[in-house]
Amino acid sequence: MSQSKNKLVLITPKADGKKILSAAQKQFNSLTKKIDNKKKLLMEWKETIPLYRHKVDEEYEPLEEALSNHKSEWVQLLDQSYNLPLFKKNDKLKMKHLICELAENLITEFNKDDLKTLFNKYSDEDYDTVNQQSESAVGDLMKSLAEDMFNVDLGDDVDISSPEKFHAHLQEKLREQADGQAAEAVKPRKKTKKQLEKEARQLEEDELASKSVREVYRKLVAALHPDREPDEEERKRKTELMQRVNTAYGKKDLLLLLALQLEIEQIDPEHLSHIADSRLKYFNKILKEQLSELDQEIDQIEGMFKVDLNLPFYVLLTPKQLLYRLAKDIQEVQGDIVAIQNELEMFHNPPALKAWLKNYKIPKNSDRDDFDDLLFGGMMPFGSK
Repeated sequence: MSQSKNKLVLITPKADGKKILSAAQKQFNSLTKKIDNKKKLLMEWKETIPLYRHKVDEEYEPLEEALSNHKSEWVQLLDQSYNLPLFKKNDKLKMKHLICELAENLITEFNKDDLKTLFNKYSDEDYDTVNQQSESAVGDLMKSLAEDMFNVDLGDDVDISSPEKFHAHLQEKLREQADGQAAEAVKPRKKTKKQLEKEARQLEEDELASKSVREVYRKLVAALHPDREPDEEERKRKTELMQRVNTAYGKKDLLLLLALQLEIEQIDPEHLSHIADSRLKYFNKILKEQLSELDQEIDQIEGMFKVDLNLPFYVLLTPKQLLYRLAKDIQEVQGDIVAIQNELEMFHNPPALKAWLKNYKIPKNSDRDDFDDLLFGGMMPFGSK
């Protein structure tokens, strides 16, 4: 992971023999450490996302496609074997169940529309009717999870035909919600005297906090403005530094501005310990806002992946865990491919297929997830012992 050029900005005790920090100084240090950790986590997410997408596109999806093709062969094999005299009524009941469940999954998940004919041949219901009901149930579940996680109303027009469309709709609703909250916040209402006084204090504190950031920024500009530098090499260095200063100021990144002051030796670490608590109060206000913004950005990234993976909102998900889950999924699909290849070869022998069917039991009152775990999880029929 890329590392920041800037060191952690911390207040150390004054060099006067006293080792005690004030409450404001302790809060500054605590916020600084939290922000540094959140920045590292956010950077890790931003570096992990393209790597994750690449591995999904180049490794996982091709394997899933290969596995789905082998599953299609399995459905075709069951159909070809169905009318053989060797298979009796009970065998055919199981074969019919397997064909319908496998075909429905492959059509839904992998667009194997050529299997619709087989599904309709062995099912009591038409695939398109069943699929419409299934999509509606899945859509309701995804919508409910996202609404609970992000506390947003997605409406009845949400498009779940693809994760990208669903995410785009979710992002649009989140923006609308944020805009609505902002508009509501500025909507004129009759306010009490106490509310007006509180707002006045808040505005004053906001202005003083912004002023604190501007003061640091102005000092850096005064020292680094490249137009005032006659030396060509030094002008290039100051130009690069000024770009970092402007970026930090645009983000109201107080810590980065202070780190730049330390970097160019405009201040030294001891200088921070002499900042009055009355001024540090406004520094801490800026840092709290920055920490909140980082938390929101990280939560949004994590939330999107939790929706993709059908994880509860309260489950911890880190970039490393995301890649670990993907690596585990890739390994499982590879194992499933080996298993189904072996079993397809074996089950081309009708007596071997009949022997396997004898031990297979149709799940009772099973839902889709239970059936998938049984049939597609490397147990039966793929990877059966």
